[in-house]
Amino acid sequence: MRKITTAIVLVLAVMLAFTFIACGKKAQPTIKIGINAPITGDIPKVGEGTRFAAQMWLEQIQQQGGLQVGDTLYPVQLVIEDNESKAESAVKANTKMITEDEVLIIIGPQASKQAVPAGGVANDYQTPMISPWSTNPDTTEGRPFVFRGCFLDPFQGPVVAKFVDEEFGFTKAAVLYDVASDYPKGLAEFFRSAWEELHGPGSVVAYESFTTRDADFSSQLTKIRNSGAEFLFTPQYYNEVALIVKQARELGFDNPIVGSDSWGSAETVALCGESCYGQFFSTHYAAAGAVGETKAFIDRYAEKYGYVPDDVAALTWDSIRLAQQAILATGGLTGDIKKDRQAVRDQLARISDFEGITGNMTFTEEGDPIKCAVIVRISEAGEFEFYRQVCP
Repeated sequence: MRKITTAIVLVLAVMLAFTFIACGKKAQPTIKIGINAPITGDIPKVGEGTRFAAQMWLEQIQQQGGLQVGDTLYPVQLVIEDNESKAESAVKANTKMITEDEVLIIIGPQASKQAVPAGGVANDYQTPMISPWSTNPDTTEGRPFVFRGCFLDPFQGPVVAKFVDEEFGFTKAAVLYDVASDYPKGLAEFFRSAWEELHGPGSVVAYESFTTRDADFSSQLTKIRNSGAEFLFTPQYYNEVALIVKQARELGFDNPIVGSDSWGSAETVALCGESCYGQFFSTHYAAAGAVGETKAFIDRYAEKYGYVPDDVAALTWDSIRLAQQAILATGGLTGDIKKDRQAVRDQLARISDFEGITGNMTFTEEGDPIKCAVIVRISEAGEFEFYRQVCP
């Protein structure tokens, strides 16, 4: 009996020793980065590009053993939430990631319809957020914790207007946009204002709208065709672009149809086909003919996922690298999530001359980058070809 008791005591002593050793080797806390993306819903390709670019970045960090912040090497985790392409879901996703998952920073949402309300949540909780693709001014306005990786619509609208004016010499414009979505509604207004500055009141001869998920645009396009418009500007997402362009051609509107950065998805040509060949749109980068780090990113992405990354993927890559730079620039994390979020936000605001694959960036006090836009032509091979660069 005494031998059995002694044996039990020895086993317990060994177990206790190992427990103390394990406790002595305290693991470093994990840096959590939130990803708020439309994995499902109306624009799932946008969510896919977001997720793929973020995961590719994470693999690179993991190959390095983690993120070295000051004297500490931290493991990194992505917390990916599906906002379903809905504003209310984007708000819930941000709230969850901030209050439950305790993410240090959030990348996304992409579309302005989700980024504007989600940005309000991030700012209220004093959590830094970078929207890679939201060009609506309301995303960052009055929100010191919210940033973006792209140019703004007040810049993009005049860029498109000036390009069409110089390229074609047209004087009569038509616009077709989704009145229920923040991004196209805002950009349509900025374009109209810029066009009328160039050609006077009444030079936008047709200004037609529809509502999200509409699929029949024949009524609006018939009015546009009969208006005498020399071209159509439609700042819509890839799933709507194909329908609009094809229906316009079927109704006999053979004039140029010009788009915005929402055309930049890999699915645009796949859905639109030859109907979109030869058309132009403003965007953030052009994959065809890319060089340097941009080409390196494109090649890695294409090899891994089987297709050329769109502007959403490229902007996500830049945005998450901006987050990385800001985290490193803190010089060290305290473990107090509130203090660390503030430190990361402060470092983001100080970034200047960041060399991104979508262009160089320096942030304004409002959290907006000063950067150039690109005019892309859809070639007869279905590629997005660089045509012209326009800078502030």
